[in-house]
Amino acid sequence: MINEKFKKIEPKDLKNNIFKLWDDEWFLITAGNKDKFNCMTASWGGFGILWNLPVSFIFVRPTRYTFNFVEKAKHFTLTTFYKRDKKILSYCGKVSGKDHDKVSETGLKPLFLSDDIILYEQIKLGIVCEKLYLDDLKEKNFLDKVLLKNYPKKDYHRLYVGKIKEIYIRKK
Repeated sequence: MINEKFKKIEPKDLKNNIFKLWDDEWFLITAGNKDKFNCMTASWGGFGILWNLPVSFIFVRPTRYTFNFVEKAKHFTLTTFYKRDKKILSYCGKVSGKDHDKVSETGLKPLFLSDDIILYEQIKLGIVCEKLYLDDLKEKNFLDKVLLKNYPKKDYHRLYVGKIKEIYIRKK
């Protein structure tokens, strides 16, 4: 159960600038369950309306340790933090959960909304998503070949589209 520090809002009530959230503040993508989960920092993704639903879309490379957690999970969460906690996001983007216990090493405090929905006590914003669709980015589909410079190892991202089920913001 989410604690009293947070308020649930509807997707249309989200007042944040989504471009700043992704590009400047970043998100922590988390997937797994109470027994084993992992998180990774992401600055590529978005929000919108698809199939008449509020959705998020994220991109995860198959080479990332978090990939298998997102692959197997029904849900994933996206969380943002306050500037004072930017070091958490920076750390979670640099090290692999395969070799490091990111939760204990950063001081993250997991909040389990259910067995497979994980937020953190320190968050400013938490978005719970249910996976609806996935697809792999393919080299042949890049219309602007300059973008391929982002894939020198040809480790193209997998796209996940998730229905936004719940959004939590920290109460003031």
